[in-house]
Amino acid sequence: MAGSDRALVSGIPELLLLQLLTRRSMYGYELAKAVRVASRDAISIGEGVLYPALHALEHKRLLRARHRSIDGRTRIYYEVTARGRARLAHLTAEWRRLAGGVAAVIGRPRHV
Repeated sequence: MAGSDRALVSGIPELLLLQLLTRRSMYGYELAKAVRVASRDAISIGEGVLYPALHALEHKRLLRARHRSIDGRTRIYYEVTARGRARLAHLTAEWRRLAGGVAAVIGRPRHV
């Protein structure tokens, strides 16, 4: 599974970004904050991961970027495309399958 370890870990930002962006369009900083809040501070996506991931998703036509001027600042808002929603469905099903497998192995926490 060594080869898929990297794919599994690298697929987490894609899954989270697509999921959050199905709820509403957001710009980069707002999206990074949404990941932290939604994960209860368990996951933090830094700029070095966030922006390359957003650009890759846009390149694959899973996201659409739109420039908006707000209070004199131009921000790039991202929204999920139909293709992105299909990819999200696939990623979600795969994540649930893997999470179920992990849960089966580690079992329930034991009370001491």
